[in-house]
Amino acid sequence: MNKPRNLFLVGPMGAGKSAVGRQLARLLHLDFVDSDEEIEARTGVDIPFIFEKEGEEGFRKREVKIIDELSQRDGIVLATGGGAIIDPESRSRLGARGFVVYLHTSVKQQLERTRSGRERPLLENGNKEKVLQELMDARDPLYRDISDLIVETDGRRVQTVAREIQEAL
Repeated sequence: MNKPRNLFLVGPMGAGKSAVGRQLARLLHLDFVDSDEEIEARTGVDIPFIFEKEGEEGFRKREVKIIDELSQRDGIVLATGGGAIIDPESRSRLGARGFVVYLHTSVKQQLERTRSGRERPLLENGNKEKVLQELMDARDPLYRDISDLIVETDGRRVQTVAREIQEAL
């Protein structure tokens, strides 16, 4: 297979999209972009603040615009937010404009990886495991639907996952 002009990483929070994306971009000599980081840079506030002020709906509107814009670039590895695939237009754009890799991880691994670090608005209220399972149940079919490659990340090192993707290309 020829090297795709763009690689788009999709998957749930805690799957390793940003970490794997950075490593993969280095390996492939492509630019790395994180859609969540891009939203924060453009708004000047973090995602939890956007959720607080605009709700999830307001955040998703911003996300759809960013995904549209970023997916039109050439020569990037794009780490998307976990919910970027909710919007049908975003799914269509990602699928049409690049090679989509689904970084799959278990809910148990997500719990471990999201325990510390960045605030995650969808996990602020309620039983985290239940929320993550509900999100996985709803989103897993959408991730799978647009993916050109599915890679398991549970218990694996970032470099190992990035090299597996590189080899698959």
